This record gives sequence, structure tokens and C-alpha cells, in this order.
Amino acid sequence: MDFSPWLALSVFRLLSRVLNLPPENLIKSISAVPVSKKRPVADFQLFVGSVIENKSSDRSKPDLQLQTQRLAEKLKCDTVVSEISTGPGTVNFTINRELLAKTVLQQVFKDGSEYGIKSELFSTLPRRKIVIEFSSPNIAKKFHVGHLRSTIIGNFVANLKEALGHHVTRINYLGDWGMQFGLLGAGFQQFGNEEELKSNPLQHLFEVYVQVNKAAAEDENIKKLAQDFFRKLEAHDEQTLLMWQHFRDFSIEEYVRIYKRLGVHFDEYSGESFYQEKSQEVLKMLDTKGLLQKTIKGTRVVDLSEERDLSLCSTVMRSDGTSLYITRDLAAAIDRMMKYNCDTMIYVTDKSQNSHFEQLFQILKLMGYQWAERCQHVSFGLVQGMKTRKGEVVFLEDVLNEARSRMLQNMASAKTTKELETPLETAEKIGLAALIIQDFKGLLSSDYQFSWDRVLQSRGDTGVFLQYTHARLHSLEQMCRNGQPTDINTACLQDPQAISVLQHLLRYDEVLYKSSEDLQPKHIVSYLLTLSHLAAVAHKTLPVKGSAPELAQARLRLFQAARSVLANGMKLLGITPVTQM
Repeated sequence: MDFSPWLALSVFRLLSRVLNLPPENLIKSISAVPVSKKRPVADFQLFVGSVIENKSSDRSKPDLQLQTQRLAEKLKCDTVVSEISTGPGTVNFTINRELLAKTVLQQVFKDGSEYGIKSELFSTLPRRKIVIEFSSPNIAKKFHVGHLRSTIIGNFVANLKEALGHHVTRINYLGDWGMQFGLLGAGFQQFGNEEELKSNPLQHLFEVYVQVNKAAAEDENIKKLAQDFFRKLEAHDEQTLLMWQHFRDFSIEEYVRIYKRLGVHFDEYSGESFYQEKSQEVLKMLDTKGLLQKTIKGTRVVDLSEERDLSLCSTVMRSDGTSLYITRDLAAAIDRMMKYNCDTMIYVTDKSQNSHFEQLFQILKLMGYQWAERCQHVSFGLVQGMKTRKGEVVFLEDVLNEARSRMLQNMASAKTTKELETPLETAEKIGLAALIIQDFKGLLSSDYQFSWDRVLQSRGDTGVFLQYTHARLHSLEQMCRNGQPTDINTACLQDPQAISVLQHLLRYDEVLYKSSEDLQPKHIVSYLLTLSHLAAVAHKTLPVKGSAPELAQARLRLFQAARSVLANGMKLLGITPVTQM
């Protein structure tokens, strides 16, 4: 419920007097009732078990229901609450219908893009400094489709945290160091071509990488050249560093172009290379604290086992003295905390790295950094079966191009498509919305099977349907732009379809709160899809065009409110709403 002063506070006060509890203690015990397709429902419900005394787990259902009934009998309706009823363990409150319409619509337009965020649910939320690391592709490789999830999920988390008033720093921590660059460097010296590098850098480097990997499998000498190249890189050999810097610059240039297509930006492009020297300092600190142990193979490890018997350990240094991924991650975490003095650090990567981050946070704690408790790994599952018409897909740009071209084709064959000024740009936005909604519908940790046909359906629970609903409601506003109502007669919004839309708008803040707690976008996706379905039904049954002026104005205001909240939610998810399609 967006705790509009008239509505929720009236319910709080009614309960506060009877239960002898301060109103603020009731905020999380009362929620807006989800809309039902089958029957009219109340607006708010109190879960009685969460507020009555003697909260023993063995309390019987009949006993709880009896207490629910008794509580309901003590409560009296007033000018705001028009009906009080009971359900299984709940007391339900129905708000005066005209007041419901007036208050919800006023709140939506008064708060604008902050509707739902100004709720009492967030009133005690402390504003934090948050660093979010996401996307993090490997340089000198074309942007792999595997990095799409990290990019859009990280962007969503950053958008949500910023909307809630936190200060967010978005970091792209590039994979720009490590033995693979030894292999690539050696490969470029063998198979590289400067002209091809300039004309199509990442494609050429990808081809070189494939070639050198194949050669290394057959020739031990190639592996030795790769090790030599990486050793020179770590020793800051001028020529070697210059070649690596070329690879890095070309990569970032290419990535920035793709991020622009995705509507994603970063505050800082960092990378493992920044922490190559600092990782040596980390090794010294680990040694000083007695946490570094040498193995028979000559590697250095940190013992993470409870019994301190090396049954669980993390390798932090190779036998030749070079650093590893986790060593550089330790240096990066320490550096960021000093630089940003942040309250929380969030890492967004796939679930195969769960163990890596558990070890990273554990080592930081062993080093005495208590803030490691405030580090969080947001993990996600894998996408299976993502193919283009040409076959198995490897690169993200192929997916974006495919989504755009398929959407253009669908738009060209649809009877409802309007003539657009920028069809390519519109198809791009709709295609991206389709990819994002497909990705965000389930639990982030779940793997899912990708299907183009399902993703790009114009009906059903898809990103295309959200965009279509937004464009349709926007067109309605444009068609009636001479009559932009502000003061409407809310008695005209008493139809069940209008009430359903209003009730759904009422619970937007609860959905935002849920997503802010578990960082799962699925709550917002589900809410927006339901809002779109409710708006579609209302649009069909409550015409604006051809209705009496007073009725038309009230309905138009309702549809404007639905479009406003729909746009707000879509933007949080990283979707740019289209106004025509």
C-alpha cells in the first residue's frame, strides 16, 4: 500500500486504539489486498497473528480465528473505512470507494517518479553508500552473451538502490589481467595483424585467441611463450604493456557502444590490472598475519578449514610468485572500502562463483576486516538455448540484433502497428524489454530455457505486452490532450474494473519493498504484468472516447495514473518505455 495519509493512517488509528499499540508498530502487519479476478476484495488486511499477544507457535487455528472475530467486533467503521470483515486470520478493511479513487490518484500524480518510494515502509530506511560491481567482461574478447545477465541484473539493483535514495557507485571490474593475456599476447605475436586489429579489433583478437589455443594444445613451446609474455606483463615490460594497453582500449571502446544500446552506464571502469601490485601487498599482509602457508607444489594458500588442517583452502599465489584472481579481488575490495568508505559492497556474478565469493569474504574476515560482513554476492543461474537464426549464439550483439530484427518483422506484419518515425529505435527498445522481462520473471538463481517465440509474443506475460500497454495508454492521452483533467468526479470511477486498477496501484510500494529486501526483480515484473492486464480490461470496458465529458475525464485520469506507475516500474527494470508501436 502506498501509505496515503487518508487511507492507511485511518486504518492504523482504528487498530491502534483497540490494540493499544502505536500506529508505527502496525506498518508491516497491514498490507494491501491483491486484486482478485473472481470477486471484489477489501483494500487492506491485518494479519492478526502478527500483532496479538501470546504468539506461541502451538496456538490453534480456531483460537486465532476467535481472536480475529473478537478484534473485528471491537472495530467500528468511519468516514474512511466503509466495511470491516474477517478472513482466515485476517481483518479486512474496505475504504470508502470515492475516497480510495481520490487519494490514490492524488498520490500518484503528486509523487510522480517517487510514487511508492515515499511510503511509510521506507520512512526509517537509512541512506547508504553502496558500491555495485557488475557486468565485468574479459577484455580482448567480444562481449559474450553470458555477461548479459550480470549487466541487466546489476543495472536493476543499482536503479532500485538509487531510487530509494542510496548513493550508488557502479563499477565495471574488467577481466584485464591473468595468464589468458599471456596466451593472447603470444598468439598476437604469432598470428596477429595490425591492420585487422584496427578495422575490427575484438573479432580479430577473438580469432587470434582461438588460433593460439589450438596451437598451444599441440605445441608446448606456445605455452612457454605465453608464460614468458605474462611474466613480462607483471614485470611492466614497456613493449608488452603497450600491446596489452592497446587490447584494453579497443575493448572498452567496443563495450561502451554496447552498453549504450542496453541503456547501462558505469561510474568507474576498473580491472584486475589495477590491483596487480596491490595484490603483492595483500600477500605480505597475509604472511604478516600468519595466514599464508606454502604447499608442496610451492603455491601459497590460506587455510579456511575449521580444524586448520588444510582440508579447505584457497590458493592465493602461484609457485612462480604471480598473483591469482582471488588475490586481486582481495586487493580490490580493500581498496574500494578505503576509497568509497561504503556501507555495502554488492557483487553480481553467476552462481558458479558462489564458492569464490564465500572464500573472498572469509579471507577478508580472517584479515580482520569486519566490513566483509556487509559484502554481498547476488548470484544468478544460466541461460540455456539462446540461439540466433544462424545457430548457437556466442556474442551479445548478435542477440540484440536478432531481437531487433525479429521485432521489426513482427511490427511490419501486425495490423495495429502505426507508422513510426524511428522504427529501428522502437524495435530495439521493445526487443530489449522482451529480453529483460524473460530474464527477470523467475528467481535470479534459476537457470532457464530461452525461447524467441515466447520472448517476443505480443500477448501474455512478456516485455512486448508491457511496451504495447504503455504505448496504448500514451496514445489515449495524446488523443485527449486538449482535456488534461486535474479535478475529476471520483464517483465516476466506481466500476469493478476501475476499482481493481486503483487497488493494484495502492500496493506498488509493498512490491518495491519486497524487491528492495531480496533484490529479486520478479516481484516488480509480476506487478507490472498484472497492472497491464488490469489496464487492458479497463480500457476495453471503460471507454474514454464517446463517453460523457465528466466520465471520460475521470477514466482518462485513471489510465494516466496506470501509465505513470507502469513507466516508473519499467525504468527501474532498465526498460525505456515506448510511446508508439
